[in-house]
This record gives sequence, structure tokens and C-alpha cells, in this order.
Amino acid sequence: MKKLLLATAATLAAVGTASAQDSDPIKIGVVLGFTGPIESLTPGMAASAELAMTEINEAGGLLDGRMLEPVQADSTCIDSAAATAAAERLVTSEGVAGIMGADCSGVTGAVLANVAVPNGVAMISPSATSPALSNAEDDGLFFRTAPSDARQGEVIANIVREKGVEEVAVTYTNNDYGKGLSDSFISNFEDQGGSVTLSAPHEDGKADYSAEIGSLASAGGEALVVLGYADQGGKGVIQSALDTGAFDTFVMGDGMFAQSLLEDLGQYMEGSYGAVPWSEGEGAEAFAEVASAADIDPEGTFTRESYDAAALLALAMQAAGSTTASEYAPSVMDVANEPGEKILPGELGKGISILQDGGEIDYVGATGVELVGPGEAAGTYREYEIQDGDYSTVQFR
Repeated sequence: MKKLLLATAATLAAVGTASAQDSDPIKIGVVLGFTGPIESLTPGMAASAELAMTEINEAGGLLDGRMLEPVQADSTCIDSAAATAAAERLVTSEGVAGIMGADCSGVTGAVLANVAVPNGVAMISPSATSPALSNAEDDGLFFRTAPSDARQGEVIANIVREKGVEEVAVTYTNNDYGKGLSDSFISNFEDQGGSVTLSAPHEDGKADYSAEIGSLASAGGEALVVLGYADQGGKGVIQSALDTGAFDTFVMGDGMFAQSLLEDLGQYMEGSYGAVPWSEGEGAEAFAEVASAADIDPEGTFTRESYDAAALLALAMQAAGSTTASEYAPSVMDVANEPGEKILPGELGKGISILQDGGEIDYVGATGVELVGPGEAAGTYREYEIQDGDYSTVQFR
């Protein structure tokens, strides 16, 4: 009788534990550069990712009512060791079921190799764009809602050549992102008959970039292509160029698209131009509505991609009926692409309901999500010019 009672008690305890686990929040890591060269962009990115989670929670959660709980960690954007330690804490101490992030390409690769793959945790980056990540060993756990810089380099080269520019100087931030984007741009620009007078890296965090500008100015060029960060070396290079009169027209990659740059230097950069991942259509319009209602700037850099990354993680979990990455990661491509009912921002609860009933969805999201190849966005870009100290859209490509 005693053994029977003990067995019954053990069974009840096990059931109680399982029930508690089934109702526990599902933790999602938000790994972004809260400090470092893109810290002015990060608040909007984090808020957008967490907006998607809040929307799902307010609709009743997923997997029979479990709430999503964001847990933030600082990638620094540039310190791979710090990013790895931060992500490791999320996995080992917080028990996150997935990671929305990381952001910059170098730290994203480090987190993927040192944390996500060894621990079997899926991650979806909203902004890591290095072409090298397309071929990273990821065990099917890595996705990104921003397109590869192999595409961005081609887009920027097309823009420059279409303006009739034949010679440019190039400077890029000395990391995986900057080097990958620079290589792509130069290859495409030269294939179209353009000439690069000098391609030179710059380090972030310096107080003075006059030496770099001196070399670039000596080489010459009709414009200076700046493939860096708006809160760091990229801005410093432009400031130095303006101070010395070396260049007055700048061509910029996505890391340079920031309101903070305009506020500080926009009035002196008239006619400069560039490209940034962007989208238009009903998904972008729906995101603008829900983001604005939450006091989030819908035109912030990588805000749309961050919302979509968080949404995809949750929808894939619901589709697979599991928070175990090896089980839900294959569902990311399924919910992101056709067939299925189209789901826009503001309709995440509807998407969860359809999946719960055994249906299929095609998550359009804020960026017109379409994942190709190794789980990355096909991507469209906004070509812009700086006019009267503000960004003006030229066209979408």
C-alpha cells in the first residue's frame, strides 16, 4: 500500500510539473546592439520585435495559451566575445526557445557558431547581411529577414552607374559586414565599367578620420562610397570629408541610414544618396499602422525586419506544435512562403488560430516576406536621396 501511495504521489508530482511547464512563458531572446555603433537603431528594432510578441499575447498566446516573454541581451554589434557570452546566458540561464537576432554580421556569425548550433537554438536575424552567412554551417537553425549584401552591393552599384558616375572612392567599416558589402559593390561597379580609385577600411571608435580622408581624397573620385555605421566611423569619415572639402557627395549603404545622421549632418549632405532594405504594399502599410499605434517609428531602420523575425519564430513554433528548435525550425520556411492564407502585421493572432486548426499560412509580414535559398530574404530596397536635410524616396528596387 505504501509503495502504491508513493507511486501515486510521484505520478501526481510529474503531472503537476508537466502542467506547470506547459503553462510557463516561452522566452525569446532579443540579441541586439544596445551599445555600440548601431545603438541609435536598436531601440526601434527591439520595440518592433517585442510588438509582435505583445500582439500574440494579447490574442491569447500560442500553443494553447502560453505567453511570449522577450529577454534582451546586448550584442554590442562589434565584440564577438561579449555577444557570445550574452547569448550563452540567454540559453543556459534564461532557457530561451529561440533568438531574435543578432544584428551585425560578425557577432551574428559568432553567436551562431558558438551558441546556437552547439545548443540547438534557432535564430532569425533582422539585419545581419554579410554574404558569408549564406554558407555558414547552421544545422538548419539560422534564418534572416534582411537580404544578403550580395544583393545590396549590386543595387548600390546600379544606382551609381545610372547617375553617370564613373569613378568613386570607397571606405568601409573593417568587419565582416563592411568587407562583404564593399566586395559586392566593387565587383558589380567594375563589371558595369566603373572605376574604384581606392578602397580603404576604417576602424570604428576613432576621434579623427583625417588620415583616412587624406588618402581617399588623394585618390580622387566623383563621390565617396561610405559602407559603415551612422553612429560610428561612417559618420566620422563623412564629417572629416566635409570639414576638409574632400568630398561633397556620399553614397551610402544600409548601415548609414539613420535619423541621427540627418540631424547632425543632413544639411551638409544635399544630393547624397544610397539604399536600404525596405518594402512597400499592404504589409508595409499594415506595419506602419500597428507600429505608430505603439509609438514606434515605422520608418526606422530594420524595424520591419525585426517585427517579422519575432513573428516568424512564434508562428513556426505554433505550426510545429513545439518550442524545440529541431522540431520548429523546418517550419520557418513553411509559414514564410506559399501556400496558405496571407498574414499581415496586426493579424498574428489570426495566423496562430489558423495553424492551431491545422491550416496553412503565408506570412507576408511587414517586408513582404519571401525566404529563399538558405532561409534568407529575397529583399527589396529603397533608393533614396537627401533633399532639404531629409530622406526622399526615389524608387524601390
